[in-house]
Amino acid sequence: MSRPATASVLRAENLTLGYGAADVVTDMTFDIPTGSVTSIIGPNGCGKSTLLRGLGRLLAPKSGRVLLDGTPINTQPTRKVAQRISILPQSPAAPPGLTVADLVSRGRHPRQRWYEQFSFLDEASLRHALNSTGLLDLAGARLEELSGGQRQRAWISMTLAQETDIMLLDEPTTYLDLAHQVELLELIVRLNREHNRTIVMVLHDISLAARYSDHLVAMKNGAIVIQGAPDHVVRPDVLRDVFGLAAHVVTEPAEGRPHVIPLGSSRSSR
Repeated sequence: MSRPATASVLRAENLTLGYGAADVVTDMTFDIPTGSVTSIIGPNGCGKSTLLRGLGRLLAPKSGRVLLDGTPINTQPTRKVAQRISILPQSPAAPPGLTVADLVSRGRHPRQRWYEQFSFLDEASLRHALNSTGLLDLAGARLEELSGGQRQRAWISMTLAQETDIMLLDEPTTYLDLAHQVELLELIVRLNREHNRTIVMVLHDISLAARYSDHLVAMKNGAIVIQGAPDHVVRPDVLRDVFGLAAHVVTEPAEGRPHVIPLGSSRSSR
């Protein structure tokens, strides 16, 4: 399932990010593997979402820089960046009364000029995005009428409609039951394989991250502890160090990926 990545087009150099006086990510240098699915894992509060926001230009660096195609991302036109990078934040919000179709159509804005009408291509992209997430029949429904899982899929649809070659997804499986989590992750892998999209996700489920990613990044206290292929990262010693978790790691039979069997918190035995 995994495959080699090409040269990175998105890179963090000596990146420090934070809020107010507090630094959350400190002096990080990190290449996003182009053409691969990367998942960032780590305990709550370690800086995963902050890093994703910095990579997507939602949060300005306190020091260091993010490079897109070798050029600092903050010096590039917003429209150009939005045509290359789409981002799904952790808790997106929309005005009341907005329909699913209205929301998803907003993903087309970076590809439109102010004087252009919603084109046939825009309509086709909207329908494809809705169909990919199983929401085509709910296109006319208001967001507040949907379940949490349906709303999450609507936001995913908007990200798909943007048609960028780099997608940053912060906890995309939030509010989804297990079957829909697997369905969504399979969609993400399909987008990567069929359209060569570079995808970076923040995920909490380590086994799902290992199952559906080419590259894993484990963070702790605002820094990268280890990164690499899933079988290199998902090991009992890493889980104990990063998560404070005692666990067995077995190889699942379908794809030969590591699967975590928790034994308990290693902190409780200290």
